[in-house]
Amino acid sequence: MKNIAVHLATGFEETEAITIIDVLRRAGLNVQTVSITGNRLVNGAHKVPVAADLLFEELNYDEIDMIILPGGMPGAKNLDAHKGLKEKILTFHEQQKPLGAICAAPLVFGHLNILENKVAVCYPGFESELKGAKIETTPTAVDGHIITGRGVGAALHFALKISELLIGKEKADHLAKAMLVEDWD
Repeated sequence: MKNIAVHLATGFEETEAITIIDVLRRAGLNVQTVSITGNRLVNGAHKVPVAADLLFEELNYDEIDMIILPGGMPGAKNLDAHKGLKEKILTFHEQQKPLGAICAAPLVFGHLNILENKVAVCYPGFESELKGAKIETTPTAVDGHIITGRGVGAALHFALKISELLIGKEKADHLAKAMLVEDWD
């Protein structure tokens, strides 16, 4: 079973985070929520508190198969300010392990220069933060081991695209059908 770490920072976009967590768990993946705040209880952009499974310092990244960053503001900027998380992202990138970010959060990847010549999407207005990326306007973009999503409206497709990458197209299609996602892929 694949182990996924969804990182929560103060000001994260609640709908994106919860949609990703829910869909990936439905897909049979082991999803852990990770607070980078030093507290398990993390407040989202709309003041919805979410209790994370672990603190950043408690997670063994050697046991993690994918890092995911939900967007939201100032959540994305708070993720970008976390030195330890950025070091883990660079290690995953070097190892070609899957990385995902949605909404404003792809700016973290952009600031780390890992989107150079890669197709990526983000929330409108953050394109300049995705240094060197080939920007598209599709709901999601996959380029190698990096998956990006545009925003709240794309959260379901983003999570299904991650499912496709990790469990296969047939199972992701089955999951989408069970969830009544008619415009999937």
